[in-house]
Amino acid sequence: MITITAVIRAVEGSEDALEEALRDVAAYVRDHEPDTVGFFVSRSLGEPTIFTTYERFVDEAAKDRHNASPATARFFEAAKTLVAPPVDLFTSVEVASRDDA
Repeated sequence: MITITAVIRAVEGSEDALEEALRDVAAYVRDHEPDTVGFFVSRSLGEPTIFTTYERFVDEAAKDRHNASPATARFFEAAKTLVAPPVDLFTSVEVASRDDA
């Protein structure tokens, strides 16, 4: 399994718009990406400007399709005004999960 974890910081005052943009990506994934087996968006309880995404793909090709999707392109366009640097992005190989236990 290939994963991407991103820690994304909203420009102050843009938190709700960023959440909506991330929800739009999640809806697209749900409806169009069967090989994206997990797409989670979280908003920090302690710091509401910080969002985390966790994405799970069956393979590199699925990750590449997701990253080339129209939903991802729309998100990156919106991010130009909604996201404050830095974005912490980690692409990984999953080594264990609850399902392995």
